[in-house]
Amino acid sequence: MASTTKQLSFMPPQKSHENGHNWETVRANGVTAQEMKEEAVRKSRKQPHESYEQTPLIVAVITYFGYAVLVIFGHLRDFMKKHGLEEIHSAKEYLKGHTPLYSSFESFYTRNLYVRIRDCWNRPICSVPGAEVVCLERKSDDYNWHLESNAFQTAEALEVTRNVPRFHFLTTWPPVSGTMLIGTMAIHVELEQLISRFLGTEDAICFGMGFATNAMNMPCLVSKGCLIISDSLNHASLVLGSRLSGATIKVFKHNDMKDLESILLDAVVYGQHRTHRPYKKILIVVEGIYSMEGAVVRLPDIVQLKKKYKAYLYVDEAHSIGAMGGTGRGVVEYWGCEPRDVDVMMGTFTKSFGAAGGYIAGSKRLVDHLRAKSHSVVYATSISPPVAQQIITTTKVIMGDLCPDEGQRRIFQLARNAKYFRNRLKEMGFIVYGNDDSPVVPMLIYMPAKIAAFGRMMFERNIGTVQVGFPATPIIESRARFCLSAAHTKEMLDYALKHISEVGDILLLKYSRRPRPTTKAVW
Repeated sequence: MASTTKQLSFMPPQKSHENGHNWETVRANGVTAQEMKEEAVRKSRKQPHESYEQTPLIVAVITYFGYAVLVIFGHLRDFMKKHGLEEIHSAKEYLKGHTPLYSSFESFYTRNLYVRIRDCWNRPICSVPGAEVVCLERKSDDYNWHLESNAFQTAEALEVTRNVPRFHFLTTWPPVSGTMLIGTMAIHVELEQLISRFLGTEDAICFGMGFATNAMNMPCLVSKGCLIISDSLNHASLVLGSRLSGATIKVFKHNDMKDLESILLDAVVYGQHRTHRPYKKILIVVEGIYSMEGAVVRLPDIVQLKKKYKAYLYVDEAHSIGAMGGTGRGVVEYWGCEPRDVDVMMGTFTKSFGAAGGYIAGSKRLVDHLRAKSHSVVYATSISPPVAQQIITTTKVIMGDLCPDEGQRRIFQLARNAKYFRNRLKEMGFIVYGNDDSPVVPMLIYMPAKIAAFGRMMFERNIGTVQVGFPATPIIESRARFCLSAAHTKEMLDYALKHISEVGDILLLKYSRRPRPTTKAVW
């Protein structure tokens, strides 16, 4: 049998000390006192409720039928274009005798499904980001192959998330060099020290792009001969980073601790495939809040398994940092865990901080390793100084260093808005996924035709929404994703809820078969 995993050279072994004693050496009936303490704390925690109502059978059948009709008509239109019976708007390759750069079938979904409803996405915003924005209304005379501007229309932007608006400041000039060369300024050092203090870690490092924070740094942590155990609903950046690392990848069912432990046990006992040598490292990769499900990671259970099997833990807090926990410090604070329980704490500045970029925080040895090995440090430009200042100011507001009590007020307001909005949707009869405390509120739409209908009808009522469908979600679980903000008032939420209910009645979106809540949601 293979032995347990090795420790990362830049991640020191974790030991639990309290009052000068090493609890790992104190045993009672074969169980360490520290394990008894952790079990007692785990049982005392309130287990938040998560809702995942099963898709009604008739709705699933009709949804599959709808996609089948779209595919059939798509092939028919392609046949007509091939024989000159319909005008071709999509790109074509004219180099005869050359191997095609792409397969025509690969763009089938985009060409025949997405293009016809793409006016529901990527709406230009022509005002300062906030709870209300001005969107540029567009029209098309050729089924969305070309979009032309028409007029300005005010929309309540429910897609704006967290404590400050979710927008990038892309008009600033970035530094001219990577962090390793001459791209590090005093403001970057200040930012990294502030993030480290905010999260309660030894050190932190910041990067200019959130997606690349995952994709470019995971290959620095694991490589061939290592094992990544990834949640099935992890973000594409985590998936890409895992693949680039060259490590073996195993996927466990979303938030399923039994499946995770089964994979960990198998990895520790049998080791690598074929050779059965022990894995060099085992890295568990999860998210704080899963952006499409509104679910919160079961962090205490994962930490317990991570310690039991001597694995490492990578937590992506892109959607939870600044939004969860009593002081906005993410799921670690929300669950009452210690920062040292998470080996790699990752997050982005594009949500709660209203800026751009990402960070990785942890031990000083970890951060020093990334400074020397990360592709983002060597080849990518660092965060623009104005954006860095935006992050610093926002972080200080959340921490209370600037505008005392303002950060706490916004965090409380966001939590209240999220619970009120989610509970009201349930009262109306919509199927809503996710954790009761999550600011991400997915409302199931299911059918492809209703994705566009819902977005267009809500926009006509001056409400901006985000619709998400396949392949970002399972094919029968298309949804509208509402991301609440502390800037939304009760009047704004009630206005939106009124029209959501109205459109839901028109489109027959109230699929829930569960008993309606007996108590009315209170803001």
